Amino acid sequence: MTMQDTQAPDFQPDVSFVIAAYNAEETLARAIDSALAQIGVTIEVIVVDDCSTDGTRAIAEGYSDQRVRLIAQAVNGGPAAARNAGLAAAKGRWVAILDSDDTVYPVRLLTMLERAEDAKAQIVVDNLDVIPFDHGEPHAMFSKEELRQRSMLTLADFIGSNVIFQSTFNFGYMKPIFERAFLVEHGLRFDEALRIGEDYLLLASALASGARCAIAPEIGYVYHLRQDSISRVLEQSHLDAMLASDRAFLARYKLDAEASAAQRRRTRSILEAGSFLTLVDEIKKGSVGGFLKTAIENPRALRLLRMPIAVRMRRLVKRPTSTENPINRAGAPSERTKEWT
Repeated sequence: MTMQDTQAPDFQPDVSFVIAAYNAEETLARAIDSALAQIGVTIEVIVVDDCSTDGTRAIAEGYSDQRVRLIAQAVNGGPAAARNAGLAAAKGRWVAILDSDDTVYPVRLLTMLERAEDAKAQIVVDNLDVIPFDHGEPHAMFSKEELRQRSMLTLADFIGSNVIFQSTFNFGYMKPIFERAFLVEHGLRFDEALRIGEDYLLLASALASGARCAIAPEIGYVYHLRQDSISRVLEQSHLDAMLASDRAFLARYKLDAEASAAQRRRTRSILEAGSFLTLVDEIKKGSVGGFLKTAIENPRALRLLRMPIAVRMRRLVKRPTSTENPINRAGAPSERTKEWT
């Protein structure tokens, strides 16, 4: 099939890449090029420029490849709104979200689509490579052997891995591909009211709607760490947003016993994290009374001060521009966010 054939009105590509971009001129071309390099599948690349003030839009417009489309947002709405605009414009049987500062390996989608067919799945997640700040050698985020043993990702497992200050690895960093018809059928979109956790909520909602999520243990997605796109320092407003979105999630979906138990652990961890932040704030202010009051109200938060992550969190509170690697830190918040205005 020729490039021109793929642009016929009735042509449906296998996968639509959606790249939400804001001031991403340094990395956008790298992301687009990696999407266009996919082997064995037909694709389209939808770049949604969220009112960038740099050369982001010009870079997308500069592609002569007709598989690349640009959507220029009229108003800056944040990553969730930008991604929803891309989803609405997508034609592919599947949709894949690609962050503007990340890349994918050439056989990623072929591998994932084959896995979806074998498992009769509507969602597929895969392993990730993490590229350090210094552009050193990549390292796998998850154990390939453990992913091979898991095979499928359940709602209970997904919720249970998204617990703050936990010691196990977190499925929240995975970048799923979705069967587009399933998203449309169940009215699933990114929650535009959220600036943190929108990725988590969409995948959780799809699983709660009955989607089967297959795991491909191979590494397909490349997570590039950059100083200016590091996950935000955890703040109380982030925790409040998580609690609010979880309440809406629970109001919409009925969970089984295992998923409900995982959700209770997640909720408890968010509340404890809030108390922990209060403890740290009271320490900074030198307020013994405030510290003791918080410790009495939530004694479980005290134990967090002894964890290695607590040392890092206190350091981050003091120096919010820290360039520490947020990936796979025991207890690090799962919801990765880009710096977006």
